[in-house]
Amino acid sequence: MRYFRKKFGATLAAGLLLPATGLSQGLDLSPGSPPNLADLSIEQLLELKLDSVYGASKYEQKVNRAPSSVSIITSDEIKKAGYRTLADVMRSTRGAYVTYDRNYSNIGIRGFARPGDFNTRVLLLIDGHRMNDNLYGSALIGREAMLDVDLIDRVEIIRGPSSSIYGNSAFLGVINVVTRNGSEINGAEVSGEAGSWETFKGRFTYGKRFTNDVELTLSGTIYDSAGQDRLFYKEFNTPENNNGIAQDADDEYAHNLFGKIRYHDFTLSGGYALRKKHVPTASFGTLFNDGREKTTDDQYYVDLQYEHSYSDDLQVMGRIYYDRYAYRADYPYNFAAPGDPPFVVVSHDDNFGDGIGAEAQLTKQFFDRHTLVAGAEYRNQLNLFQSNFNDDPRTYNFRIDRDGWWWGAYAQGELAIMTNLLVNVGLRYDDYSNFGGTLNPRAGLIYSPWEPTTFKVLYGQAYRAPNSYELYLDSPGFNKANPDLGPETIRTYEAVYEQRLPYNLRLSLSGYYYDIDDLITQTFDPADNLFVFWNVNEVTARGLELELEGRYARGLVARASYTLQRAEDGKTGVELNNSPRHMAKLNLIVPLYKEYLFAGLDLQYYSSMKTIAGARSSGFLTANATLFSHEIIKGLEVSASIYNLFDRKYAYPGSTGHVQDTLPQDGRSFRVKLSYKF
Repeated sequence: MRYFRKKFGATLAAGLLLPATGLSQGLDLSPGSPPNLADLSIEQLLELKLDSVYGASKYEQKVNRAPSSVSIITSDEIKKAGYRTLADVMRSTRGAYVTYDRNYSNIGIRGFARPGDFNTRVLLLIDGHRMNDNLYGSALIGREAMLDVDLIDRVEIIRGPSSSIYGNSAFLGVINVVTRNGSEINGAEVSGEAGSWETFKGRFTYGKRFTNDVELTLSGTIYDSAGQDRLFYKEFNTPENNNGIAQDADDEYAHNLFGKIRYHDFTLSGGYALRKKHVPTASFGTLFNDGREKTTDDQYYVDLQYEHSYSDDLQVMGRIYYDRYAYRADYPYNFAAPGDPPFVVVSHDDNFGDGIGAEAQLTKQFFDRHTLVAGAEYRNQLNLFQSNFNDDPRTYNFRIDRDGWWWGAYAQGELAIMTNLLVNVGLRYDDYSNFGGTLNPRAGLIYSPWEPTTFKVLYGQAYRAPNSYELYLDSPGFNKANPDLGPETIRTYEAVYEQRLPYNLRLSLSGYYYDIDDLITQTFDPADNLFVFWNVNEVTARGLELELEGRYARGLVARASYTLQRAEDGKTGVELNNSPRHMAKLNLIVPLYKEYLFAGLDLQYYSSMKTIAGARSSGFLTANATLFSHEIIKGLEVSASIYNLFDRKYAYPGSTGHVQDTLPQDGRSFRVKLSYKF
């Protein structure tokens, strides 16, 4: 999408006016002359990015008009705070938390994060393209992610259900990543990093808008880390298990390619990501300290989009795309009887899914006051292949090859009842080849009694369709398929208060309640002693989120947030595992010397979390600090970061695939980064 066409000109023309200029902040939809961009400072231009959001409604709108609670993290913050991955970005935002099991980074939103689920209940978009894979429905946000964070222009975090406009996976929230345009890069960039545990990363990026109106962005990244050479797990502290020390079993390698070419109304984009990770935790009953447990994620996509404005109040968009994701894993097992010599067999997962799809959307504005969005989407899952085999000789334990399709149609209307009162309603119907149809509405009442004040009352429903793994996994002696599995559903009620305060401060307060039904859960069937996925669980949650943010001249940013939440089993009232009751965060970016040198500080506090075994992990406070310099030498950026500054010992709850009840995290580490633009 052309999110900021011609340096925010279209956004301004739509009425997105700056708080820093003293222009109107309310919901007044009357037309007016936008400020001259040439008269705006860098801080004011940055404020424009923060004041508008695309991902909440699939068109550009002011944040205070969006039918959601929204956070926006810009590329400027990513650099100055030293964020290395999208997982780092999410950790910094209110109401979200990210756990790491030494293989994948998993998002929790508003108290819900099932260990080992791999982000199936959050929709991840890159420039509006769905990135959740079509095999497991997972959103990859760590080193395994598609995009290098240096290519991010901004990240939009949209909380709450959004199936009314996005369909599947938009269950707890949507993360829309907007990439940098070639005209903004305007040249070539090279970047190099070095850090703890023999970690190195290099990137080359080229971007340009040519005189024939072709705009090009190309980038490639390579990452390599030896990882920690010694990781201790007390659960394996026996002589035959190297006294609980996993030696040289934490290395990681990744490379990423991304490209985008735009000509007038057409944009062709695509990416490729490969990540290989050795796993030191001996998950799923594998041999400890064997060194052969490894996972590989391989993902790519191609997207061709057409977007045209037929008038100031009518826009059409169409896209066709292809996606592919492959997961491969090596699991060493000892099949010897007790007391016999080791008999090690390496078991291999070899799975992939690919599909094609198309989407069309129309956005129409009526009487300069009301906006209607209508669209339809179709996706054909060409291959949903899962297999497992053993070596020497190759023997397949199972091979499953399925396919499927789904389609959806949606409409959303934003109605300006008065200049300071909006009603936002949306509805989407989706139909699946395996379980049929599902209808999901969303409604919001947005009221601005005074220019700096906004109240939102929101209701939404969403669903998550069962993925191929949950539907069709048929592993002899372990798991049986359940093709009759249905979708999970959620209903959310939320009230939001947003206030602009003196001294460039913004206050946001949200209270929410949600109810999840038919939660897909792997259960044990005593009739045949096999595991199977069923729609059996219920979850309820309630919480409060408070955030105060200030942005000032010369790049000073201060943001503090506090979250109080409780998620529990809907039948028993028992608190969910992997769910902190309290979270507090402080993000600071302070200019030290004019516009050339900045200090970033990121503090994060999490209260204790219940583990799968019923114990509790300890609460912890971590601190990350970054020094960032810009243009001291023309074209050069230098940053130095220390993560876990005070070397705190902390751990996250493990999943059902781990012997460990908690998984210790990294101590103090560092990174040095240099980028040069020419």
